[in-house]
Amino acid sequence: MIRFTHVSKTFPNGTGALRDLSFHIPRGQFVFLTGHSGAGKSTILSLLYAHDRPSSGEVKISGYTVGALRASEVPKLRRRLGVIFQDFRLLEHRTAEENVAFALEVTGARRDTISPRTMRALTRVGLAGKARAYPKELSGGEQQRVAIARAIVNDPPIVLADEPTGNLDERARNGVFQLLKDIHAGGTVVIMATHDMDLVRDTPYRIVELREGELVYDSAVDEADDTP
Repeated sequence: MIRFTHVSKTFPNGTGALRDLSFHIPRGQFVFLTGHSGAGKSTILSLLYAHDRPSSGEVKISGYTVGALRASEVPKLRRRLGVIFQDFRLLEHRTAEENVAFALEVTGARRDTISPRTMRALTRVGLAGKARAYPKELSGGEQQRVAIARAIVNDPPIVLADEPTGNLDERARNGVFQLLKDIHAGGTVVIMATHDMDLVRDTPYRIVELREGELVYDSAVDEADDTP
């Protein structure tokens, strides 16, 4: 489903973000991307949703080769992805319901399906009762739940989450993490970038650790190598 093959990324200012990175994520996995700030976690995600292109190597996701995408193909790829950011990125002048509905509107969903699909997504994240609230009327955890509803309203097979719990208190953080686990349990691939090792510990999920743009640990490979 996702494959990086000898991927490097250097930005125009000369900063090297990724160096010769190779790994494969099959269907059904929940993967943590870990590492200190600047390790390359967000760069991996930006390559996956085609915000950036690799400088060398190949990034394949859901049948698309990112480096070879035409401009007209980028929206098609992004319809297969749900993306969640640390800073929520909600439209302040729209209600929770309108923020989620917007993700359907821009993909050309049938008008008569938008409202029921929106409310289904808000119900999944426990916010059906606050559908008409504006972002400023919601807590940080609630705003992130709206962002998650927006990410899953199109039923994408892959969800990318870039430090989704970074701005939240412990209770909200645990609630958001539980939502992501529930989404994964429904068959969605979840890739979560985080430096919060308290979340990572004692979970059965795959851990991919980066350091200065290089892969230094992959539990799917390293733990298998340790098995007699």
